[in-house]
Amino acid sequence: MKVHERFLNYVNFDTQSVEDVEAIPSSEKQKVLAAFLVEEMKQIGIKDAYMDEHGYVYGTLAKNTEKQVSVIGFIAHMDTSPDMPGNDIKPKIIHNYDGSDIVLNEEKNIVMKTSVFEHLLNYVGNDLIVTDGTTLLGADDKAGIAEIMSMAEFLINNPDIEHGTVKIGFTPDEEVGNGANLFNVEDFGADFAYTVDGGALGEIEYENFNAASAKVTINGANIHPGSAKNKMKNSILIAMEFQSMLPVHETPDNTENYEGFNHLNDISGDVEKTNLNYIVRDHDTDKFNIKKERFIKISNYLNEKYGEGTVVVELKDSYYNMKEKILPHMHIVETAQTAMKNIGIEPEVVPIRGGTDGARLSYMGLPCPNLCTGGHNYHGRYEYVPIQSMEKTVELLTEIVKLYA
Repeated sequence: MKVHERFLNYVNFDTQSVEDVEAIPSSEKQKVLAAFLVEEMKQIGIKDAYMDEHGYVYGTLAKNTEKQVSVIGFIAHMDTSPDMPGNDIKPKIIHNYDGSDIVLNEEKNIVMKTSVFEHLLNYVGNDLIVTDGTTLLGADDKAGIAEIMSMAEFLINNPDIEHGTVKIGFTPDEEVGNGANLFNVEDFGADFAYTVDGGALGEIEYENFNAASAKVTINGANIHPGSAKNKMKNSILIAMEFQSMLPVHETPDNTENYEGFNHLNDISGDVEKTNLNYIVRDHDTDKFNIKKERFIKISNYLNEKYGEGTVVVELKDSYYNMKEKILPHMHIVETAQTAMKNIGIEPEVVPIRGGTDGARLSYMGLPCPNLCTGGHNYHGRYEYVPIQSMEKTVELLTEIVKLYA
């Protein structure tokens, strides 16, 4: 089966994860794809494939060499982002893309424009899988799953290619930050691993944001406006004041590369109570801590101004920059770079402006940088993936396995 055909099978499964759910998986429907993957793995020859009670999928490609070589892992996640509908996905293939704007949905006038997404022009002549503009596509990270599965099938069907033991893992709930929570690193048994969860072909990532969530609750007092003088405490206005005290340029739309941000993800409320939910991000640990401290300082100032208990801030760290855990094992990154060069890909080391399971796993004792899948515009209606990039990624994963044999 071709890698893009496998991918199109997977996007038929609605695996959207759900935020603020303690259970793993956060949505039981993720287990439907997990069970499907276990059966597919067994069909291609991965005899020990199984799904555990939490929806994690594991399997082993047994070594065919007598050499003592490293045990390599490849990991991808099954869930899709809550940011955009992930059900009833209607993918379509743009064959031999000509470089023009792509009409995703004529009826709704949804157009993917090259003036906005300049990287489209890098794929003239390629075959692009796109959405119909009403859902995300799911290349994040079903493209990664398809590529890992295709690599495994290729190696099984070509036993003359010498390789060591290869471990495969598929996780739920990566998009809501819980994908690594119950991953069984010890039983997985890899010396190191790669998440296949990145973007454009050639990208290698071993630096990611330090990440935290900040939940800000503003407690007001609702008094009839006709008699409110010196009595009403409008939580909405205080929430606006809180936001205005954060650095105006430290937002996602004003930052890039290694620049961190505070992102107001949602706000809701009334005069009595207003809730603001932020995500806080920075690659630099010191700057990350300063950002978090600023939330506390602002709340202290506003509580002194409006009364104790007016502003309540709950900060929770989500994950940390994997860089310090990867640096002692840079051969993992260097081997990936060599593999790319061997097959004609120009490697590009870039920082992740987000996080992956690999960040958490690296702190759990499994060094785990991130590799490209070929996809673009994740989490939205303009998501797409070139078929040729997926095919090249399968070749890349195979070359990495060969280099470690």
